[in-house]
Amino acid sequence: MMRRLIGVVISVFALLLTGSVVAQDFPSIPEGETVTIRFYSYNLGNATFGPGTERLIAEFMETHPNIIVEGVAVPSPDMTARVQADIAAGTPPDVAQLVFDGLDFFVNNFQAVPLENIAPPEELNAHFEGFSPNGLRLGQLNDQTYGLAFTFSTPVFFYNADIFRAAGLDPENPPTTWEEVREAALTIVNNTDYEGVHIAGLSSFDWVIQSLIKSNGGDVLSDDRSTIRFGEPEAIEAIGMWQDLVMSGAHSRLTDGDVVEAVFTGQVGMYLQTSALYFGLSNAARDNGWDLRAAPMPQFGEKATVPVNSGSALYIFSNDPARQRAAWEFLRFVTSERGYTIIATELGYLPLRPAIVEQPEYLQEWAEANPYVYINLEQLSRLDAWDSYPGSNWRQIENILLEAVEVAVTSDADVATVMTDAAARAQALMP
Repeated sequence: MMRRLIGVVISVFALLLTGSVVAQDFPSIPEGETVTIRFYSYNLGNATFGPGTERLIAEFMETHPNIIVEGVAVPSPDMTARVQADIAAGTPPDVAQLVFDGLDFFVNNFQAVPLENIAPPEELNAHFEGFSPNGLRLGQLNDQTYGLAFTFSTPVFFYNADIFRAAGLDPENPPTTWEEVREAALTIVNNTDYEGVHIAGLSSFDWVIQSLIKSNGGDVLSDDRSTIRFGEPEAIEAIGMWQDLVMSGAHSRLTDGDVVEAVFTGQVGMYLQTSALYFGLSNAARDNGWDLRAAPMPQFGEKATVPVNSGSALYIFSNDPARQRAAWEFLRFVTSERGYTIIATELGYLPLRPAIVEQPEYLQEWAEANPYVYINLEQLSRLDAWDSYPGSNWRQIENILLEAVEVAVTSDADVATVMTDAAARAQALMP
């Protein structure tokens, strides 16, 4: 036994002497060198989010004179295809802003570089300190951090206090459950000329649908990522609630696109939508003379809600060590206390460093003037990840769910039949 132990020690010592066991060599920028990185962002070029994103880039370059960031505006619907095409052409973006639902695909098909391969552990841990744990894990897969949460929001229940008063409802006590939402919406519809409620969940992504299903105790994907679950009873019941709102007349029959103008001009009583819309809504309320309020996402009976996030993470795709290091420096800045101060005040997204809303040098004064942020932060504490479906068919699976829910809530179709059929079709596309 002793001879075996001595042999192991000698073997390890020999490996050290021959250099077979060495410390990991992390990327760096050579001294005196200027590095240029390309940053693909769907916020750039957007009238609402573009100026704040440009501010982030400008302040970063002011403090990092050896790094030039070339911002490239890419529309959100085109981002995945653009990144994929450029990777295939051998010219990947150094950093790209991508939504969370494609995490699995980006890791396994785009070869996103984990931050653990770029930054030393002590540096990475220091940056993660103070970062929302629930936000941080959204970009992690197999214990590696591939996407660093960037622009981020939860579903918030906006409502028009003037419409509440006109309908005889108390704007100081908004509905807290979906049953109460139904009653309040029907009161609005029956006593005013306004729409009752609208759930904005039938756009290009399924994050609101996932929020509803998870808040009713269900899920869209099993924990081992092998089984589609949106055909199960809890999911069927959640979508059934939504169908009932529509069929009863409590919910508007406008599309998610058409309802925006109605909401902005003060024609809709209640509206479940991303918290990132707050700035636009508050400006519209001021310009059109109505009283905007916000409340947490309603729950199913006594079940606590399980909010699912919308928004994006930043991924590094560069193969060049110097550009990898430059990209990491950029990620560090935009997700720092200063970065999230700009993101919260100029883009309207959630600060994923919650402590800064209590720090006067960052967001304390702003948060006191914009109390909706506290709703967001409270929901962040109960957040569940926006599930990304595995395999190359991830987008088709998401579309199957979106299309099934649209059929279910815009008709009197049997919800159980629609959802179980959709789940079976989605399961057939799983790897």
